[in-house]
Amino acid sequence: MAIIKPNNNTISAITALPNGIVSSDALASGVGGKVLQVVQGTHASQDNFSTTSYQASATDVTITPSSASSKILVFYTSDFYIADANSGWEHTLYRDSTNLGSANGFGSTRADVPDTAFQIAVNFLDTPNTTSSTKYEFYVRRIEGSGNLYLNGNNSTSVITAMEIA
Repeated sequence: MAIIKPNNNTISAITALPNGIVSSDALASGVGGKVLQVVQGTHASQDNFSTTSYQASATDVTITPSSASSKILVFYTSDFYIADANSGWEHTLYRDSTNLGSANGFGSTRADVPDTAFQIAVNFLDTPNTTSSTKYEFYVRRIEGSGNLYLNGNNSTSVITAMEIA
């Protein structure tokens, strides 16, 4: 295989990047959008929920922002299994003791037939305005019918990831 020489130069003779490409030194300082840290939490146990009040799922992550002006981008995914028909469930995300999804959470699922499975995926950009250790956790509650919700049925794992963004 032949070695291709850009503009008939040797590799050591190339001193600049091609047009349209800039190095990180050319970017303005203080530009936001940089990922400063990433932390992840998982929960692999199958848990059973039946309450009409929000209940913690044990799928959580703790992050300590390096700046009070940082934003935290949170992703969570989980599998629901609803054994009973005519049962409705809601999920939300808490920052410490604050429900970030307000009164109605981030979404709901309903099983019109027994043995229904769902996968939940949510992302949320938070502005905690702190440099203190901050916990994010996935919560669920029953909003309709009776019966139980099983989190992580079929040997699945819930995952929550928090990214600090400058």
